Amino acid sequence: MQKEFSRYETARILGARALQIAMNAPLLIKISQEDLEKINFDALKIAEVELESGVLPISVNKPLPKKNEEKLKRTKEVKISEKEIAESEKEEEKEIAEKGEIMELANPEDEENEGIEGESQ
Repeated sequence: MQKEFSRYETARILGARALQIAMNAPLLIKISQEDLEKINFDALKIAEVELESGVLPISVNKPLPKKNEEKLKRTKEVKISEKEIAESEKEEEKEIAEKGEIMELANPEDEENEGIEGESQ
């Protein structure tokens, strides 16, 4: 029965049951007084014995991911010729030239003049 649980689930189950036993919950399995003395009345050891014997009424709900059985469809690539690419680039350049501002290289002289004008204001 213990093989059904992962080590994390086993630890959680044993810890919860050991806490119950430590709080004077009744034992679910009969253990002789000698066996209890051998394990020093350890609640965790008693919980292990109960789990191994299969008397713990505990079930674990493991949510598993749903399988996606839908087939993926490949998208068709639209092939564009070199001429069409060149034409679209020319159109974009025209639009940018008409709407946008073309930046020119800055001369060091222009920057000095701007600095002097900015200080006087």
